[in-house]
Amino acid sequence: MVKKQVKLLAGGNPQIPKGEGDGPVQDYIAAMPGWKRAVGKRLDKLIEGAAPGVRKAVKWNSPFYGAKGGEGWFLNFHCFTRYVKVAFLRGDSLEPKPPGESKHEHVRYLDIHEDDDLDEKQFKDWVKQASKLPGEKM
Repeated sequence: MVKKQVKLLAGGNPQIPKGEGDGPVQDYIAAMPGWKRAVGKRLDKLIEGAAPGVRKAVKWNSPFYGAKGGEGWFLNFHCFTRYVKVAFLRGDSLEPKPPGESKHEHVRYLDIHEDDDLDEKQFKDWVKQASKLPGEKM
């Protein structure tokens, strides 16, 4: 079976049909260009490890993660030209706060560039904290 070529949108973000579950998220990660694919795989693995049973979906061409059995979403990520942007949807409630500010009151960002050394311990701690907060309904 020949897999259909995925269209890349601005910044190399894969255009993946929306869908619930791990399948669409894995399709998105597989379509991430270049070094970003390894970042996507790593993020997905870290999120699963920090929030066992995490719910997954692709919405608006981005993978979303929600707490097991909960409503709403606590995190998503998106490809840009020079980095992968992780959005903690209630990041203003995390300690310490992720470094990137947002025009949205509660959102905080973590931008991951090609040669960045991701602090996995801190990332997993943020995911654990975020997964226990009320999710954002979308």
